Parts: sequence; structure tokens; C-alpha cells
Amino acid sequence: MAGLPRLTLDRGPPAPAWSEVVEHFREGLIVCDARSAVRYLSPVAGRLLPEVVVGALLAASGIAGFHGVSGVGEFTHHDRRLRVRRVPLSAARCCWYVEDVTESVTRADALLAERARSAFLAVVGEKLGNPLHPDRAAAAVVRLAVPTLAEVAVLVLAARSGRARWWRAARAADDDTPTVDSGVLDTIDLPAAIDEALAGTEPHALDWLVEQTVEGGWLSGLAADAIVRVVPLPGRDLPAGVLLVARRAARHYGEADLDLVRAFAARAGTAMTTAVLYRDQAEVADTLQVSLVPVEPAETAGVQWGTAYRPAQAGLRIGGDFYGSHRLPDGGTVFFLGDVSGKGVEAAVFTGQLRQCLQALHRVEPHPGRLLGLLNDALLETTLAHGQGRFATMVLGVVRPRRDGGLTLTMSSGGHLPPLVLRTSGEVESVGLSGMLIGVVSDPRIGEVTVELAPGETCLLYSDGVTEARGGRRGDEQFGTDRLVQALGGCQRMPAPALAERVEQVTCDWLAQRDHDDIAVLALRATGLHGRSARHLHAVSAPS
Repeated sequence: MAGLPRLTLDRGPPAPAWSEVVEHFREGLIVCDARSAVRYLSPVAGRLLPEVVVGALLAASGIAGFHGVSGVGEFTHHDRRLRVRRVPLSAARCCWYVEDVTESVTRADALLAERARSAFLAVVGEKLGNPLHPDRAAAAVVRLAVPTLAEVAVLVLAARSGRARWWRAARAADDDTPTVDSGVLDTIDLPAAIDEALAGTEPHALDWLVEQTVEGGWLSGLAADAIVRVVPLPGRDLPAGVLLVARRAARHYGEADLDLVRAFAARAGTAMTTAVLYRDQAEVADTLQVSLVPVEPAETAGVQWGTAYRPAQAGLRIGGDFYGSHRLPDGGTVFFLGDVSGKGVEAAVFTGQLRQCLQALHRVEPHPGRLLGLLNDALLETTLAHGQGRFATMVLGVVRPRRDGGLTLTMSSGGHLPPLVLRTSGEVESVGLSGMLIGVVSDPRIGEVTVELAPGETCLLYSDGVTEARGGRRGDEQFGTDRLVQALGGCQRMPAPALAERVEQVTCDWLAQRDHDDIAVLALRATGLHGRSARHLHAVSAPS
């Protein structure tokens, strides 16, 4: 092989030392011998743990996070969150891997905190979406604020009628369920700083509030150095109130906490505004309903009145049926029962207009027939002025007592069902009375009749909600006049209020909780010279 050139194998550059590779690891590396003396310290580990020295024992660094770790552990060092991992290499050597997980832990903590805030606000939205009464909504606001936002929460609502209501919730010892109490403040004595807080948009630290509320007992259980924040509750035009949240000094309010307080206050302000608006509307509705509910007939000598009223809509106290009475200067009394077109609030408003017309017109014309004619003209003028076609049916009469204790009834009809008369013998008579609708034509035919009632006899007026009530076995059969007459059989000794109530009851029994039209009943009974019926117990049969 002499003379041949020598071949050399090119193996590339020499392999780097393992320490050079470790320098590029994200984790720091510490290598210890059997005595836990540090034999190697990577640059990354040196930056994270400057107390660790090569050649010294690991325990001499004074870092407690290594103690007792057999696998993986975490600890905070120099405001950094470190994760260490111990890996045995042999009986004489082990490795510690050190990683800075501050950012990842911070992100995870922030995510968990955001989830907790979102869950809290979701619960707040659900809980505050239910109460529609300001008192219950205010109590719910302060109860929800403790303990998540504060150890003590106080809600002061905007003044109403010169006084401001407040609610307070405080966390009881060793119990997350807060106690709630409330009271009233005289707004004249409220410090001007509350007005400043109301006008602002950011939470405020109010030193004066600590002193005042400690004296008033609002911050009882908290030290004088408690941290207090006040944030306004947004309203429609002006703030709905202010929310005070207080914590012990050890639990300071960070920016994230203040953001949560603001978000909570926004939801609380919406809930309080809604509750106050609902209360105001309910008060207006109640006031209007009271003015539209049929008024009980005026007390009249020799007459015992009985009434029953059931609107078609269960949630309302008003409807399209109406009744009432007005006294006349000569000792007589105008009485009436009617039904208007439509249902619900719209029909009730129309009945209110009719009753106001009758209250004015009966002073001008007390005669039943002519009074209905004037009412018809008034309705036609309203239709021409507003373009809304409205009509009504009605029985209108005048009752005058007789010397023998009986009653004389002069009645006219505007297209309504004929009255029934219950005689002392138990016989039920239908009054022959008819007429045309009121408010349709300019010259309607209006029937008129005179009925005499002996002492103990009763005249019954009723709306079509009684006779047209649908029920029975199939649920579509009308109650009808025949069943009404049968139901009145044997009731001749029954007082007028009990008779009206019986008519309502048998009608409702026939309906069996089905939908129905408005039901109105007006009964007038001749009480005789003594003016009072004898009390009695009398069994009657139900209609078949």
C-alpha cells in the first residue's frame, strides 16, 4: 500500500461541552453531589438564585423552597414565582431544575380572577333581576356586596319626600351570610361630601365617612383605619343613590377591585332604577284603578244594596262592567249597571267616562229614559271628536221608597239584559224591558218600565258575563238565563249582598276557572219600614 495517499475521516467540529448546551435551557440547572454540595450552577439558575454558590451546600443558600421537595415544588423568591424539580441522577448525584413561572402563574391567576368576577357579576345580574320592590332590591344589593366586595356595605338611596332610606349589610363572625338592617336619614343633615360622591363617577376614599359611620354604627366591627370607598349608583337622570363599601386595612382595594365595585354599582343602579320605576308606575296604576273600580251604591232609606264584581283579567281590578248610584234631592236614588265595548284597561277608562257623565247629567235630568238619551248624545259627540266608535249597554233606573216599606223602581234599558225580580213567594220574574245600544244611533229606542217591590223582594241586575259564562261538561255551554233563574230559586229571604255573592259564586263554579268576560251584579232589596232584614240561615240548591 506504499505510495498511496493516507485517508483521513472528517468527523466535523468537536461536540460542545454539556455545560454549553445547558446555558441555552429555559430552566436553570443545579447539580449537587451526595452531600448536597453544589457542583454545577447554570447561568440561568445563577440569575434566579444568586444566593446559591458552587462548592457550598445548597442549604447554606438559605432558600427554604428547596426543603422537603422530593418531586416538584413552587415558592416565591425575590418577588418571582419559581418552580423547582428534583431529578436523582445516581446515588451520588442529583439535579435541580429551576424555572421562572411568574408570568404564567400571573396569567393563570388573572384568568381565574376574571372568571370569578364574571361568575359573581352573573349571580348579581340574576339576583337583582328579580326584586321589583325598592326595599327588597336595596336589601339584595347590600347582601350581595358582602363578603365579595366588602365586609360592610351601606346603600343610601336618593331622597324621597325629604328623607333618604339606607340599608346596611355586615359580615358576621365566621359566617359568610351577612346581617341586613335599614333606617332613615334626614337629608338636611347629610354631609355635602355625599353630594360630591353622587356627582362623581369614580370611587372615593372618604375619611369623614369613617368617623361618622363609626359613630352611627355603620362600620361597627371594623377598626378606625378601615378602608372605605363610595361609588354612585347610576340612575335615569340623577344617581339612584350611593354605595359604601368598607374593608379592614389589610384588604386594600386594588384597581381590579375598584373595577369590580364599579361594575357592581352599575348593575345595582339599573336594578334600583327599575324597581323605583316599577314602584312609581304601580302607584300610578293603583291610583287610577281605584278611580276606575265600580263604586258601591250610596246608602238609601228602605234599600239594601248588594254587589259583586269580577274582571275578566285576573291581574286587574278593573274591566268593562260598571254599576253605581246617585242620590236625588227628592229622596230617590238613580242606580245603574252596564257593560261597554272592549275589555281591560281601555274598557275601564271608558266606564270611568260614562260614570262621570252620569254623575253630571243626573243633576240635569233625573228621568231614566231621558237621562239615557242625554248619555247617548254625549257618547256620539265623543265619537265624532275622537274618531273612536264606542258603545255601551245599560239598565238605568230610579228607586223611591213607598210608605208601606216597599219600593217603586222606574227603569230604562239601553240594549242590556232584562232585570230579574225575586218575589217573597220564591217566584223569579223577568222584567219586560228592552232597548237599543247607547252610543250607536242619534235617536235610539229606549224602553221603560215601572216595577213595584214589596218588603223583602229583590230586583237583580247583571251583566252578560253571567249568562254567557261558558262551562259545563264540555266547557263550551253557556250558563244562560234559565240556570240563573234556577239558582235564584229559594233565595227569597236572602239579603241583597248574599244574593249578589251567590250569583257570582254559581257563575264561577260553572266556569271552573276558565276564561270569562267581566262579571257584574247589582241587587237592591226592599227592607221594609224597619230598614233591616232579619238574619237567617237558609239552604239553597245549586243549579243543575
